[in-house]
Amino acid sequence: MSDIVEWAVAGRALAGQPISGDRHLVAPFEGGALAAVIDGLGHGPQAAEAAEAAAAVLSLRPDAPVADLIQLCHEELKSTRGAVLSLASFDAARGVVTWAGVGNVEGVLLRAWDTSKDARQSILPRNGVVGYQAQEPRVAAWPVATGDILIFATDGVRHGFTATVADGRTPQTIADDIIADHGKSTDDALVLVVRYLGRHPGRDLGTPS
Repeated sequence: MSDIVEWAVAGRALAGQPISGDRHLVAPFEGGALAAVIDGLGHGPQAAEAAEAAAAVLSLRPDAPVADLIQLCHEELKSTRGAVLSLASFDAARGVVTWAGVGNVEGVLLRAWDTSKDARQSILPRNGVVGYQAQEPRVAAWPVATGDILIFATDGVRHGFTATVADGRTPQTIADDIIADHGKSTDDALVLVVRYLGRHPGRDLGTPS
């Protein structure tokens, strides 16, 4: 956990595979944090290699704009089988999360206190494969408030997983329950749950409940 976010991950490899091709990254930086989920194409060691290569690129410059990070991953992954990924960058000073994606890593932002139709935003990724054929990402920015929850899930998780999210649950409980209730048996599966704390250096909003 950082001063900006708290997070948890749950996942599993496809049965019979020695390793999952899905990876996650949460990298704090001054005044913010980067969250990412990467799904290497296919399964097994080669998929894991592609996902790990992307995670290594992201960890070097977590404060860079998300579109730039996707382009850096695209260049690095040309020697691999490629990957799909979604990124979100939290800026605590501005109270904004900026996100983008390529491929089918699903992303959802759930509002802590909003019960209106705008209480949920979904990432709109571009089609393609990072490292092979990727369109210029569609970047979106949303205001973010203390307690809001971002969830990234690979395509080994069935749609509708937000039904598992309930008030008062920890990120780890949410991630574990989504995998248990919505994980497919036919693919690697990974869920990353990030709760925004709404704090940054020089601003103390108290201890999150």
